[in-house]
Amino acid sequence: MKILIAEDNIEIVKVLELYLNKEGYEVDTVNNGLDALNMCKKKSYDLGIFDIMMPKMDGYELVTEVRKFSNMSIIFLSAKGEDVEKILGLNIGADDYITKPFNPLEVVARVNTALRRYSMGSDASKEKTKLEIGSLLLDISEHKLYKNKKEIDLTVSEFNILKILMGKENQIFSKSQISEYIGGEYMEMDDSRITVHISHIREKIGLNEKGNQFIKTVRGLGYKIENK
Repeated sequence: MKILIAEDNIEIVKVLELYLNKEGYEVDTVNNGLDALNMCKKKSYDLGIFDIMMPKMDGYELVTEVRKFSNMSIIFLSAKGEDVEKILGLNIGADDYITKPFNPLEVVARVNTALRRYSMGSDASKEKTKLEIGSLLLDISEHKLYKNKKEIDLTVSEFNILKILMGKENQIFSKSQISEYIGGEYMEMDDSRITVHISHIREKIGLNEKGNQFIKTVRGLGYKIENK
């Protein structure tokens, strides 16, 4: 699988490239956001690791542009550790956020998890190939969502959240269950991440035929999806 690292700190790039190559990934590297955007347009990547503060184009603008044509999994890597920065990153389309300084093994673990979730959509032999609730159709094998036959662009995390919710209509899933499904491990800071993803999904899928939200918040418990 192909990974693009966009980071202007040479030492960080060398470390990440070393660890990811050992995992068997094909890794390309650039030192600014504009080159990263051009690379993404020329080559199909499965995952991007993007710094926020970069020359020519910052990580926020980069992700905004990439999301116009790709649903590749994206992990932000940044010294900015405030919750507001993380929420902003997730809001514009990132799937995960790792704060510097970091343990390279943690980055590798998150990359492995993100790519595993990304590839799950193609495994049609172990699950239904299509999930349908009202006007929503989630095509697992094609990794696409449709509403009234019109395709809706999703990030990898958004797709997987809908996958777990639509797989069991009316069942309540806690934030920790959702987080573990899309990320492999639950941490308290993931609560805000899930909230942001749910909000983003609601905006994209809109209302059902009855004028209600598809995804319901069950106070104190979590979320469920229904067509009522």
